[in-house]
Amino acid sequence: MSIHLCHLTLSHFRSHLRTRVELDGRPVVLSGLNGAGKTNILEAVSLLSPGRGLRRASPEEIARRPQSVGWKIRAEVATPDGQRQLETWAEPGSTRQVRIDEKAAPQVALGELIAMLWLTPAMDRLWVEGAEGRRRFLDRTVLSFRPDHAAQSLGYEKAMRERNRLLREGVTDSGWFAALEAQMAQTGARISENRLSAVKIIGAHSDPDSPFPEADLALECTAPTEEDALATALAEGRRRDMAAGRSLIGPHRADLRAIWAAKAMEAAQCSTGEQKALLISIVLANARALATVRGGAPILLLDEVAAHLDATRRAALYDAICDLGAQAFLTGTGPELFDYFGPRAQHFTVSEADGLSNLEATTP
Repeated sequence: MSIHLCHLTLSHFRSHLRTRVELDGRPVVLSGLNGAGKTNILEAVSLLSPGRGLRRASPEEIARRPQSVGWKIRAEVATPDGQRQLETWAEPGSTRQVRIDEKAAPQVALGELIAMLWLTPAMDRLWVEGAEGRRRFLDRTVLSFRPDHAAQSLGYEKAMRERNRLLREGVTDSGWFAALEAQMAQTGARISENRLSAVKIIGAHSDPDSPFPEADLALECTAPTEEDALATALAEGRRRDMAAGRSLIGPHRADLRAIWAAKAMEAAQCSTGEQKALLISIVLANARALATVRGGAPILLLDEVAAHLDATRRAALYDAICDLGAQAFLTGTGPELFDYFGPRAQHFTVSEADGLSNLEATTP
């Protein structure tokens, strides 16, 4: 059984003053004009996972204006163990809070309960822009398998920030550096291990017969991935790092490389449509892997995913979603983009009037 949302309620969330929708586990199609509030719904769902959501927005940016009274998302989730109640919200000036079954919980608990993947138009240039976006994409993939990956990443970042401060201040006490480098090496080795494992399992679940191009993925590292070797490399690089004022090696400098397998072509050299197809191929492989590893397909958030797909690939994507049994949320400007789903999906029209979004169920 795939985990899916049964009810979703948004309160004072961006353009949604109060929106409630009942869901039955089928894919969810959201059609409407640009600016109607479709992506806001996907963003709300994304906040039922750890982190800052698909827009990486701060809690203050999400709250509906001009009221600025805070915001709340409530959801009922069907799981193999029964129904679970999720809430996440933020009051003005406060950080995001989480409750599961009416009990306070850390964000990582959301990742343990729900696996979630997404694609947005902002990711269309993933392969031609800086490595930071590709690392973020890879780490979101890793989180779907290992929710504790976030804790390892936070531990590494905290130790690295402190080491960078010492470097900038010209501190030479080797004891201070050794302690921080030991923590960076321990957490950094786990980060690299998790990333390498994710790359391997996605490769094992690629579909060479799919209309979407099979991607060969590789993790490019600037430093050793083993703990002892990384600690040694950090110690040996102190003088160089002090001159730069920052740590120049480690998992924070890694990059994700993708090649269109059939053409032996780097993703960066592919057309925009081909790059989009590669991303979809990777997400579908990730979803298939999760269905095996976690016993159920993840929730998929696919914002304007049909924009660069021809009719054949759109149909192949919709078939793949249904074959997985995944609850996918898809947005598009016109309902005709989703005709091939037919009754296999729930269809909604999202409209906007006077700054408020409205959601209406429709029949395909």
